[in-house]
Amino acid sequence: MTADLDFLRRAVELSRQCPPSATAFSVGAVIVGADGEVLAEGYSRESDPHDHAEEAALAKLPADDPRLRGATVYSSLEPCGRRASRPRPCARLLIAAGVPRVVVAWREPATFVAQTQGAALLEAAGIELVELPELAEAARAVNAHLLG
Repeated sequence: MTADLDFLRRAVELSRQCPPSATAFSVGAVIVGADGEVLAEGYSRESDPHDHAEEAALAKLPADDPRLRGATVYSSLEPCGRRASRPRPCARLLIAAGVPRVVVAWREPATFVAQTQGAALLEAAGIELVELPELAEAARAVNAHLLG
């Protein structure tokens, strides 16, 4: 649990690097191998205005990297289940990568999408989803400008 909190804190730190947006959350993601090695990190809008954090982190690894099948993805916000800017939402990207476990600080509010589906998609695919609400306020604080 301590490692989960540490890696999720790092994801929240990364979210603070996001270029501001009035139409998208600032999110950070860390991919950690089964051995505890950080495989990749990413944050929203890191190299493209439409990048999501999980997508940016996954793009730094080969799509068929076998380490992903034992990895945990730490994300400051629930991976998206619907999106307008790209054909595949982050939950589907994680499923396709074979990631078995995702740890989040905060469930996606209905700010931009009326029905968020990320958690449901992950769980339906057999991915273990862990929420650490003790870091939710830190993740929300980065996005306070969107929450009113």
